[in-house]
Amino acid sequence: MWIASIILLALSSLPSPAVSGPATSPSYYPSPWGSGAGEWADAYTKARAFVKQLTLLEKVNLTTGNGWQEGRCVGLNGAIPRLGFRSLCLQDGPAGIRISDYNSVFPAGVNVAATFDRGLAYARGQAMGEENRGKGIDISLGPVAGPLGRSPEGGRNWEGFSPDPVLTGALMAQTIEGIQDAGVVACAKHYIGNEQEHFRQAPEALSQAGFTISDSLSSNIDDVTMHELYLWPFADAVRAGVGYLLNHLLKGELGFEGFVVSDWAGQHSGVGSALAGLDLTMPGDVTFDSGTSYWGANLTIAVLNGTVPEWRVDDMATRIIAAWYFVGRDNATVPVNFDSWTRDTYGYEYFIANQGYGLVNEHVDVRGEHSNLIRQIGAASTVLLKNTNHALPLTGKEKFTAVFGEDAGSNEYGPNGCPDHGCDNGTLAMGWGSGTANFPYLITPETAIQNEVVGNLGVFQSITNNYAGVQINALASQATVAIVFVNADSGESYINVDGNVGDRNNLTIWKGGDTLIQNVSANCNNTIVVLHTVGPVLLGNYSDHPNITAILWAGLPGEQSGNSIADVLYGRVNPSAKLPFTLGKSREDYGTDLLYTPNEGTGAPQVNFTEGNFIDYRAFDNADITPVYEFGYGLSYTTFAYSDLKISKIIAGNYTPTTGRTAAAPVLGAAGNNTADYLFPANFSAVPLYIYPYLNFTDLERSANDSNYGVPGYIPAGSQDGSSQPLLPAGGAPGGNPQLYDVLYQVTATITNTGKISGAEVPQLYLSLGGPSDPKVALRGFERLSIDPGSSATFAVDLTRRDVSNWNPVVQNWVISDYNKTVHVGTSSRKLLLSAPLP
Repeated sequence: MWIASIILLALSSLPSPAVSGPATSPSYYPSPWGSGAGEWADAYTKARAFVKQLTLLEKVNLTTGNGWQEGRCVGLNGAIPRLGFRSLCLQDGPAGIRISDYNSVFPAGVNVAATFDRGLAYARGQAMGEENRGKGIDISLGPVAGPLGRSPEGGRNWEGFSPDPVLTGALMAQTIEGIQDAGVVACAKHYIGNEQEHFRQAPEALSQAGFTISDSLSSNIDDVTMHELYLWPFADAVRAGVGYLLNHLLKGELGFEGFVVSDWAGQHSGVGSALAGLDLTMPGDVTFDSGTSYWGANLTIAVLNGTVPEWRVDDMATRIIAAWYFVGRDNATVPVNFDSWTRDTYGYEYFIANQGYGLVNEHVDVRGEHSNLIRQIGAASTVLLKNTNHALPLTGKEKFTAVFGEDAGSNEYGPNGCPDHGCDNGTLAMGWGSGTANFPYLITPETAIQNEVVGNLGVFQSITNNYAGVQINALASQATVAIVFVNADSGESYINVDGNVGDRNNLTIWKGGDTLIQNVSANCNNTIVVLHTVGPVLLGNYSDHPNITAILWAGLPGEQSGNSIADVLYGRVNPSAKLPFTLGKSREDYGTDLLYTPNEGTGAPQVNFTEGNFIDYRAFDNADITPVYEFGYGLSYTTFAYSDLKISKIIAGNYTPTTGRTAAAPVLGAAGNNTADYLFPANFSAVPLYIYPYLNFTDLERSANDSNYGVPGYIPAGSQDGSSQPLLPAGGAPGGNPQLYDVLYQVTATITNTGKISGAEVPQLYLSLGGPSDPKVALRGFERLSIDPGSSATFAVDLTRRDVSNWNPVVQNWVISDYNKTVHVGTSSRKLLLSAPLP
């Protein structure tokens, strides 16, 4: 199953990040057209037959959004009523259906990463797909691999999985398969290098931080880092389902057959973005509710005057329709039955225009029994970091249980009391921004633990005011066990929470959490700390503190938060999760930071990724810095032993660069040149601010109303060429050259449960590629194994050609170097128990 759509960010790739000043990518034209390769063949046959029936106006309508709040979904393109094709409904997002009702809130992507469990990633994706389908959503805006997690302060890191590209790629692919098996198009995002919120949108930089910049930031990434780090999970995504970035890398090298949609307000040009490979613009207007568009009528004009060849618009439309067929939307379509802009049952179809009053919300409950899965993932993603003298699991019969922290309790405004969850009130189960969803309920840790204790006739008391120092000290001194809940939040830059503009300003625990922990642990010698955080935080001396007997990272567990943590605390679930990132001693240990102030005056800020491959655990290893808890670390209530590492070499053919040429661009229609045919129809009643494909005048220049209309030298060389093009050596199929995925080695090891209770272990395979510029070790495989006490299981990983290769920027292909390579198997990136050379 291949990914059917990808969201694009307006970013740049730079051959050498050391270059100062504004950066540009090398050009690559024309934009590759879809071929319908492999599993896409049937979808492309149907899509081309459909597109052949369309007029130019209908094709433009299909590729252009209607405008912000000009329909019931966060994004809608134009319909084709003549053929019974409705507008496609695009809706966030990665944690559940955004701004809807009667939907579930799932654990965040970072929690799924902590499970290291492909099966749970698939199950979550399928459940999310079912809910989207039930609401009438065609395209779910997720999962996320951008941001990958270059900097731990990154505001939207929690939406994605992990700073490790292999872990992210594997779980992203499973999520995509789950969503699309439910009959909904998955949209991998954000492509590519979207690693911070500051300066991602120029208007937000002004409104939220007071900075005036002319354009969004440029992420400048060298070719090797692009391939070996940031592009890696998108290659997995393409297998599961910006001229240079889109045309060369995504559509050329990776053979992407689906469509590319702009991020909301991420399109910054009209003709340029069409020639550079954009297929669908969202939400369609230049700025929200401007009533103007880079496409719409302007794309109609560009085709009529020959600036954009009609084959390019044919390809845009074909890719969109092919994705629709590919996931079976022709058989799974449900009418849209919710409204993003109001919870009222009746309202305006065109919200911003106050037109089309009628039934807009049918309040369809799509949750099914997904709460069970959510609870399971919440517990399976809870990482046990410290457990002194078997402080956990608790029995539930402790004499006096005390719970502390605002993070244990409820938001005083209700679980959905802050728009897009733009506050840090009560327990943290999700970050903020467009990647959020409305809770149907939120089970707090306070409630779940109280139920546990009272059910066992124990004593339970709690204080959820972090600053009630006198009362906290008094209660902690009475407690047999004290459980402290603290958090750290982040999100998207259109919301400012306590001075954090999307990205975090630092890595400290929020709302006086450190003082809370210190006060409780000073008065109770059995203090357990639970962290609900979006990513890494600074833990001070907690890992060594004698009175802090246990530490757990619970992340952002979703609606079943309290039940999930109670399952782990009280031993119903034996923890098996592993850290999907590194917990360092200081912010500086990570080696990367965000750009918080513009560095090009009012020009586009430039972020040079000079660290290359060395982010998170790779950076710690490269600088020989000891973390507090390393990537992949996590304890269990039982113990495991590793033995019997074996490496078998698999006979595979030599790697052959792809050769040959594409077919010429399919021409699926020819637009007439009578501009009168493209005017608004007679007696047409236009919805205010809605984006239409129609012209206002028969004179194209007058209709464009652009002072740069007709300026020479604007069209990049080769961008209009629809003739046969050479295939790229590293390309040839979705995900790249098919031989990259040949298995060259099989690695096995024996994992034995040496404890007294059943448990799951996540053995991890790391590879040292041996080169002077390579990471010390890099994750290449993992598996979650459930093992009974005294029993053993076999850990097996297939190493592909891609796994053992490096990107060579000179030959523009993957190459296996001559350096000696070593396989390591262990419990984390630092605890590598078994090692052997790769034969």
